[in-house]
Parts: sequence; C-alpha cells; structure tokens
Amino acid sequence: MSSPGIINKKRLVFALFSVCLIFFALIFRLGWIQIVNGENLRMMAVQQQTRDVPITAKRGTIYDRNGKELATSVTTFTVWATPSEIKGKEVVAKSLSNILEIEEEAILSKISDRKKGLVRIAKWIEKEKANEIIKEKLKGIQVAQDYKRFYPYGNFAAHILGHTTDDNQGLAGTELKYEKVLSGLPGRWIKNTDAAGRQLPYGLEKYYEPVNGLNVVLTIDEVIQHFTEKAIENALVKTQAKRVMAIVMEPKTGDILAMSVKPDYDPNQPRIPIDENLKENYESLDINEKQKLWNKMWRNPMVSDTYEPGSTFKLITSAAGLEEGVVEPNSPFYSSGYTIVAGHRIKCWRHYRPHGHQTFTEGVQNSCNPVFIELGQKLGIEKFYKYLDAFGFKEKTQIDLPGEGNSIIQNISSAGPVGLATMSFGHGISITPIQLINSISSIANGGKLMQPRVVKELTDDSGNVIHRYEPKFIRQVISEKTSKELNLIMESVVVEGSGKKAYIAGFRVGGKTGTADKVVDGRYAKGSVYSSFVSVAPVNDPKLAVLIVVDEPIKLYHYGSQGAAPVGHEILRDTLRYMEVEPQYSEEEKKRFEREEVTIPEVRSLQLSEASDMLSKKKLEYRTEPMDVKDGKGVVIDQFPKPGGKVKEGSIVILYVKQESQ
Repeated sequence: MSSPGIINKKRLVFALFSVCLIFFALIFRLGWIQIVNGENLRMMAVQQQTRDVPITAKRGTIYDRNGKELATSVTTFTVWATPSEIKGKEVVAKSLSNILEIEEEAILSKISDRKKGLVRIAKWIEKEKANEIIKEKLKGIQVAQDYKRFYPYGNFAAHILGHTTDDNQGLAGTELKYEKVLSGLPGRWIKNTDAAGRQLPYGLEKYYEPVNGLNVVLTIDEVIQHFTEKAIENALVKTQAKRVMAIVMEPKTGDILAMSVKPDYDPNQPRIPIDENLKENYESLDINEKQKLWNKMWRNPMVSDTYEPGSTFKLITSAAGLEEGVVEPNSPFYSSGYTIVAGHRIKCWRHYRPHGHQTFTEGVQNSCNPVFIELGQKLGIEKFYKYLDAFGFKEKTQIDLPGEGNSIIQNISSAGPVGLATMSFGHGISITPIQLINSISSIANGGKLMQPRVVKELTDDSGNVIHRYEPKFIRQVISEKTSKELNLIMESVVVEGSGKKAYIAGFRVGGKTGTADKVVDGRYAKGSVYSSFVSVAPVNDPKLAVLIVVDEPIKLYHYGSQGAAPVGHEILRDTLRYMEVEPQYSEEEKKRFEREEVTIPEVRSLQLSEASDMLSKKKLEYRTEPMDVKDGKGVVIDQFPKPGGKVKEGSIVILYVKQESQ
C-alpha cells in the first residue's frame, strides 16, 4: 500500500488542527455558558419558567403617644394579568372594563403586550370588585391582596406624618424617616409555567407570606395637636399671614407634643393643594412648576427653614450674661433710644420714646435693644459664640425628621462689633424654629439641653415594644440658678411686659415676644416681618415650651405681642387644662375671680324675654340655639345646664329656643 502523499498529509494535519480548534472553542464556549454566565442564564430560565406575583406587605401603623391611629393601611386589592395565558383578549378586556370602570382600550393594550410576563391592570380596588373578577374566572387574570395608605384625620399633623408614594414608599415626614421599619418585607406568589408563559396544571406553586412593617408610636399628643392646629388656623385668618407655625415641646424630655404649619396639605391627596389660593391655578401649571409647588407644600419649615428670631433670641443673650455673672436681674441700664457701635447708630424699637433708666429685668420686659447691645459687649464675642455653640445653634438638633436645615451664623473672625451688637438682639443670625424652641426648653429645664424627638417607640402587631427611644441628654448649658432666674424674668414679661396677651389666670406663664424683618433674596423686605412668641409654663415646674411664628402678618399684627402672643395663650390655656395641671391662683387673682355660687333657675316654657330677666337677676349670662333668635320672639324649650345645678356667677346658660308658631 502506497504511503499518503504530501498533499494528503497536509490535509490530514489541517483537518486535525481544525477539529482541535473547534473542540477547544466548544469547551471554551461551554465553560463560558456554565461558569461565567451560568448564574445569569439560570435566573433567566427561572423567570421564563415561573410567574412571580408580588404580595405587598402591610405598612406599619403610626400612632400618637396615647395609641390613636394617625396613619394606617387599609386592605385593598390589585389586579394582575399574564398576557401569554389570556385567550379571547377582547372578551377579557370588556369584562374587566365593566367591573373596574376603566377604558376597554387601555386594558386591551396592556393584556396584548406579550413581551411582558406580568402587567398590573388596576390598583387599590374594593373587595366587591375583586370578588366580581374572581367569580368571572378569567384565565390569566389574578387578584392579589394589597394595602393603601390612609390618614383618617386628613391634613392633621401633615408635616409630621408626611405621606407615601403610590407604591407605599415614604416620601416625606415620619413616613420617609422611618421607611425601613414601616415598610416590612413583601411576599411572593410563585407559579411554574411553560415556555409560552402558561401555568402548568401540575407545576409547583408557592406562596410566601409578606412580613408586616413595625408600628411607630409618636411623641405627638393628638389632643394637643388639635389645640395647636385650631389656634394657628384661627391666627392665619385673623392676621392674614402668609403662614403660621407652632411647636409644642416637653422641656424635660425633648418630646415634641405638637408641631404644625398652616396652610398645609392632605397626605391622602398630597399633590392637590387644599389652600384655595394655590388651588386656583394648579391645573394650568406644567410638570416643573407642579414639582416646585409640591416641594413647597411638603417642606417642613419648622425643621428645614431658617429665619431671624428677633427679640425671642434675647433670652439666649440673657442666659449667657446671667451665667457669666456680667449682669444680674436688678442691674441698672439706661437707654437713650439708640446706641452707637463702630460708627453705626443702632436704634431701639421705641427710639421715639426711649425707655430711659431701667433694670435688666425691665429691659427684658421692654425688649429694649440697647440693653442687649451693652450686654453683648460686656460678654465679648468669644463668650457670646461659646454660648451659641453650647445652646446648639452651630449644629443640627438631630431631630428624627428628614431635611433638617443648618443655621446661618457669621464667622467669628468677620462678625466684628456691629455683628455682635445685632446678634445680641436676634438680628443678623438665622436659625431654625426647632433650634430655638430646643434652646428655650433647655433654659426652662434647669439648663439641660435635650435632643428633640418625634418618635417614642416601635411596636409589632401584638403591641409588643420592639425598640424604645429614650430621652437623650446632650449637655448642661447653664446652671439651675441661672435657669430659675431667667424663668422668673420670663414670667415678668407676661405679667408686666410685652407678653401680657399670653397671661392665664392661675398658671405661671413665662415668655418673650419677638419681631424681625424678613430676609427675601438676601435683602430685608420692607414691611415683611416674622411676628413670634416663645413661652414656658408653669415656670416653677415647666411642662410645656411653645413657639409661635407668624410669617408676614398684616400691619395690625406686626409685633409679636399682637400677632403671636394671643396664639400662645390659646394653646397653653387649653393644653394645661387638658394635662390637668392644677391652677394656683395668687391672692390678687383670687379676689379678681372670686364669684359667688348660684342655683340655675327653671326657665323652660318661658318667653325668651322672661327667661333673660330671670337669668339676669341671678347674675348669669345666656346664649341661644339657634344663635339668630331675636330677643323676646321665642319660647325656651330646653336649657343647659339643667335647673337646680350650681354654677358661678357670670356663667353661661344655653337656651334652646323655638318660635311660638313651631
């Protein structure tokens, strides 16, 4: 047999080389598929062979400190479709359209898209509609349990609670800050399918239960929050201000008992303004303008925005001066209506009629700027800045709400004597409302600075406490002696000074009013002011600290004594009574309010004119229901309190009146 020729040998070598090359290429490709890309392909195979319907976890409930539900999740249902499993798409679309009241074309478009393994047809439908769809037994249509966030009190405490997105993710307030604990873990409904996406009749089907989120218990008291919102809502109307803000804090713990700004928004419909002025042009806005409007509505100015505190800040300068011993309550001062600082004339608010000779306590009562300029000069800029730092104005308070802002304080090296002078009475320095109320609370609380908080604890569905947030002490800012002295000075401001409209008989209220020009676009806006009032009560055992800020009130209410102090009075009066704080009347108050007790007479079936005379003889007032009844033109059919009851002189008796013809 002849040996192969040279050409045949070359062909054999080429063939062998080609086979080896192909063999190694196949090995490389197999390794690439199995080792390098194996996990991705495995996941793709699982996705192709299964259908995964997400099951939403129930979001945790938000409670007030007494267990009242402020935000909860109501059970709803979501309709899902697997397009590859649906036969007779037009029939299915028509059936779903009739039940869900959705355009048939829109449903048909969704269920005709075979590129998608799973599509959502409708979200948050009622149980009745869900049951109708289940009864139809539409192949490829699934109904899964879902939850919708619901705020039972509407716009109540909106800026504390915040709100969620359509997918139940926190977007603002507590909902955002505590998203991880509130959201829980979603479940899954997994089914085996064939290559076309149809469920296998004997395939594996697994249902993984969702894990519900934890509940959040706030420090907010729903009743005190109602008092606060009612008071600032009234103030908004009365002062015709741009907005009114209020914070109520418990000084000893740092707990926020109430926090509100009006106008606000409804977390159930967070994108639709409830303020009539904003609502008018809302629909005509483009998406960018709407986004700006939403951010403005949702922003919490008490935590995020800064403002010049004005004379309320004089309490900080006072605390520093008393603590350093450069001033005492009876230290003498003199005001000529202005002070010259580094060639600049800085006026007192009452420069046209100077306060003249006065003690330091009287200077605080009069809110006299020259007194505090002199006090700031006695302290010196180094010590003044030391107390800015100690009271927490150079750092965030770390309150557990999102978006806390930073204060704006001049650099110590560039502040100079004029900067020190203006800052001493609350101008030329910009802080957040939460920083101010926290520092005033430390003055009331024996000098102890606490970290403010809005969340008290986390609980599970059985009510078990999973985590408790304890009050956090930051540092001792001033001594108890200084704290007591300044509390008494604040009380004198309410009894004898500019805070008289916050006076409450039987309760020792301390406070300080403030008025500051508003900075707009880096300049002071002429005629635009912040009218404010900060207070503590009772001064001998502080249980409440309250801050009121009225943003751009009309001229009649420019001063804090006119626009803000009456709001503080209303909140403190209602809250102290609600907290069952026992009134302690002074001898003068007892004489002023001492009234004899009288027995309520029987006036039912009498003419209104006769009933009025009888009540007048007993020194009792009356009010009619309905209120538009004219004197003498009706018959009393009922009264409250009932006859025979004992009340104080001057008390009001409600008379229910009807016309004789009725």
